[in-house]
Amino acid sequence: MYQLPYSVILTNVGHCCDRYLSTGYSDPFALEELFERVSSIEGVQAVELIASCLNSPEDVARVKENLHRTGLELSAIIPDHFGKQIWGKGAFTAEDPSVRAAAVSHTRKMMDILVELGGDVVSLWPGQDGYDYHFQADYLQKHNWFVEGIRQCCDYRPEVRVALEYKPKEPRNRCFLSNVSSTLLMIQEIQRPNCGVTIDFGHALVAYENVAESVALLSLHGNTLFHLHMNDNYGYWDDDMITGSVHTISYLEFLYWLKKTNYQGWLSMDQYPYREDGKRAVNESLRWLDGLTNVMNRMDADEVERVIHSGDATESSALLRKYLFAK
Repeated sequence: MYQLPYSVILTNVGHCCDRYLSTGYSDPFALEELFERVSSIEGVQAVELIASCLNSPEDVARVKENLHRTGLELSAIIPDHFGKQIWGKGAFTAEDPSVRAAAVSHTRKMMDILVELGGDVVSLWPGQDGYDYHFQADYLQKHNWFVEGIRQCCDYRPEVRVALEYKPKEPRNRCFLSNVSSTLLMIQEIQRPNCGVTIDFGHALVAYENVAESVALLSLHGNTLFHLHMNDNYGYWDDDMITGSVHTISYLEFLYWLKKTNYQGWLSMDQYPYREDGKRAVNESLRWLDGLTNVMNRMDADEVERVIHSGDATESSALLRKYLFAK
């Protein structure tokens, strides 16, 4: 049986705001309450943290105490290169060299905290590293700055895996790490064994990817899939919906290819339920993943491979019906 461990980004079960109601649709929760909410969800073994809750030594001590109290592991830390004014015109690719240096320094600080708390992955989402207008960016220069900055992070603590999370747009109209292929090319230029990829399922959908194929591509190029963020959307925007609620069959193939390529990392929930109760929405995501994983594990591998290599769409359709509607 292939069963991956579950993690939840801590703030997914808390107080979420969208761009229209900046105060959010629910009351906020204290850090201890967030940990309680995550730990009470069946099957969750870890939390993923955003750097905004790690601003001081006191914050780190508080998080450490809550990890110990709830028995949760730390799956990853997401440095904040997107949510502060300093990054408004880029982090690793900012024109101001002091801002680029601050991006590296912040990442290194989060790497130190990660090791202290028992984790081994920093998941970098460089959402502000991009551009909005034509003739606004020197693409070659900014590419080189990004490579240089990530190398400095990777070299700082080689035992920490640095996973780059791509997204086509938002908050910038165009992001430099826009899809799996552009990210792979960047990693191949960075040339560090501890540099890989975070696939956010929703980001990949917006990039018009079949996420199962993206998993296979990263396996083909050095097993560079380090981390996963789980959510769903309609393919137009990063809606962060309940896992499997839209792309049910896509998720089934995705899980099959995770198993086939022997991915052994976390399935980390990354959804921001604005109007739904966060704990209940995350629980639904996990129960969808449970169900789809069970279907995938029931599938006969020889039969599946025969159908894949037949190239016959009607055979593929019949295979899916057989397992999805089996009694």
